[in-house]
Formats: sequence, structure tokens, C-alpha cells
Amino acid sequence: MLPTASWASSPGTNSSVEPTGENPPEASSAVYELRVYHTYEGKLDDLLRRFRDHSMQLFEKHGIKNVAYWTPTDDPLKGKTLFYIISHASREAATDNWKAFRDDPEWQSVQAKSEANGKLVEKVDSTFLTLTDFSPTIR
Repeated sequence: MLPTASWASSPGTNSSVEPTGENPPEASSAVYELRVYHTYEGKLDDLLRRFRDHSMQLFEKHGIKNVAYWTPTDDPLKGKTLFYIISHASREAATDNWKAFRDDPEWQSVQAKSEANGKLVEKVDSTFLTLTDFSPTIR
């Protein structure tokens, strides 16, 4: 038996399923988004602070579930890149969630204040993903 990823399960469930070649039913419409933020020189700490203090909470407010965040340990990305995975109920929900987030006056204020001394992010890469039926539980 292969366990499903706990972040893909319905709240309060932690079930295992037999691999069937299909995603588990509770994860069938869920989508995950891998985002990579490439910062301007010297701006990673400011970006991490913005995520820690504001962005993560605003994501949740708008239906965007935080899964995990990473920073690289090796050059050339060390010190200037943030990788993270978030999830949405569906691809359509992702579009709605991002629109609500961008239009939120609180986010607009946070972004403006955090970029008072210059923009933080030079480039954003975004890739939508679906869970495989053999994904292990993420703890």
C-alpha cells in the first residue's frame, strides 16, 4: 500500500490507498503550484520577511494553502531564490484565489511598504502540478 500525501487529503483524514494509476478521489481536482521567486541582489531576506510576516497569512485568507518553503543551499541560486509549493482546490480556484489575493488592499499595502526601497522579485516561475497516485505522505 502506498500512502497519499497528507496535504492532499481532506481535512482530518490520513488514509492510505492502493495504487490504482489514478490520484486519490479527494485529490482529483486539487492542484499544486510550484513557485520560484528570483530576487534582486540583496533582497532575499526582505522577501522572506514579507512571506513570514504577511504573505502566508494572506494566502490562507484567499484559499491558498501553504505546503512548504525552501531556499537553496548551493550557488548559483543560494541567497537569491525562494522555492515554495502551495495548493488550490482546483485550477479554476487557483485563478480566483490569485485574483482575490492581488486585489486585496492589505496585500497591496504590504507590497508597497516592503518595496519602498526597490522591488524585491526580479522573476517568478510558476508550474501547476497534480499529485501522483504513488506520492508518499509529506510530514
